[in-house]
Amino acid sequence: MVSVEDVYHVARLAKLAISEADAEKFRKEFEEILGYFNVLDEVSEEVRPTFHVLEIKNVFREDIPREGLNQDLALQNAPRKEEGYFVGPKVVE
Repeated sequence: MVSVEDVYHVARLAKLAISEADAEKFRKEFEEILGYFNVLDEVSEEVRPTFHVLEIKNVFREDIPREGLNQDLALQNAPRKEEGYFVGPKVVE
């Protein structure tokens, strides 16, 4: 099904250098991978697609408004602050 030349072609496309031993190893692995597609071809057309194996539910918490941080608390871990603001490096163009 897959030839060693096919493996070298894919390696060239990926800009990889592979040895002869690696080429034979990859040829066998490519054949195994393509064999799985044959298994998928045997699945009945009547099976509905499953996008998620488990049922998905919303895991977000309810959005409840609450009081935010005051200015002192927000700035307490700032390495540099001045007049109630964060101080960062100067932007130079």
